[in-house]
Amino acid sequence: MGRPFGIPVYVSPTWFIVAALITFSFQGLFLSFLPQLGEGAAYLVAFAFAVLLYLSVLLHELAHCVVAKAYGLPVRRITLYLLGGVSEIEREAQTPGREFAIAFAGPLLSLGLGGAGFALQQVLEPGTVPGVLVWQLWVSNLIVGVFNLLPGLPLDGGRMLRAGVWKVTRNPLSGTVAAAWAGRVLAVALVVWAVGLSLASGQEPSTVTLVWSVLLASFIWFGATQALRGARLRARIPQLNARSLARRAVPVTADVPLAEALRRAAEAQAGALVVVGHDGSPTGIVSEVAVESTPENRRPWVTAGSLARSLEPSLVLSADLTGEALIDAMRGAPAGEYLLVERGGEIYGVLATADVNRAFTGV
Repeated sequence: MGRPFGIPVYVSPTWFIVAALITFSFQGLFLSFLPQLGEGAAYLVAFAFAVLLYLSVLLHELAHCVVAKAYGLPVRRITLYLLGGVSEIEREAQTPGREFAIAFAGPLLSLGLGGAGFALQQVLEPGTVPGVLVWQLWVSNLIVGVFNLLPGLPLDGGRMLRAGVWKVTRNPLSGTVAAAWAGRVLAVALVVWAVGLSLASGQEPSTVTLVWSVLLASFIWFGATQALRGARLRARIPQLNARSLARRAVPVTADVPLAEALRRAAEAQAGALVVVGHDGSPTGIVSEVAVESTPENRRPWVTAGSLARSLEPSLVLSADLTGEALIDAMRGAPAGEYLLVERGGEIYGVLATADVNRAFTGV
């Protein structure tokens, strides 16, 4: 939908579902405050409210992203969807203080919009479309700001709690575990609160109340679980080492039949094939996927070079890469295999993405 501050903004098709729900849910409210409109015009005002509300959500997410970019963190995109918006920030903040600032920026902006809307309402004429719209918007932004401050992942308050625990324990994983479990408790408490509030008033919980409370609770529960899983995976990043994950490679010229190349690899107990020129310089890596998809009866008639991917500079990595630097190098040029070389340019081996994934996930 645009690139404010250079950040791509996308709208999920699920937004249209929630826009329709908001339009039909708030049409009666706007009609009760603005009876002069008529039913058709009230639907238009309710739809305008839905659009403006999600514009507020976009500003909320932009606040996160602008602060993250100020700290040098790359932002992939913002997506507006059924339950609000999500900012895809590619790396974690380096310190708990920065994590806290990035997380707090969103609720702070929503509360600021609520305050600005309240001030604006004071100068607008009551009973008019602008007056009622602004009133509903500032109340909604106030709710969004307060709700996001609840201390549990994946809400912003959970990220702030994570930053606090990280600061005290000096361990980001401990912060994530604490905030994720707080999010799970919050998810259960949300449903209990919604049902209990209805029962305390002497009424059966309405279908709408149950659906929205379960939907929000599910969002929080699964978000907390995902954050916990992601943190445990990220804790393994520093342990990744290109040298320890490398496969021994056998050099072959492009005209060598695949069957012969595989025989040489088996004889040398190697797990990869590197195509080299007649001067011995590497020119490509034989794709493991292509080899596996080639029937055995065809392998004597297929050359190794025909199954190789040309070696672009981005596919040649230092054998000394570890941790985040290794992940960044692979992310910059997605491929199935990479050639690892020593500082002097000598071939060390081949790094397979599948091997890194297995080391990363523990599967």
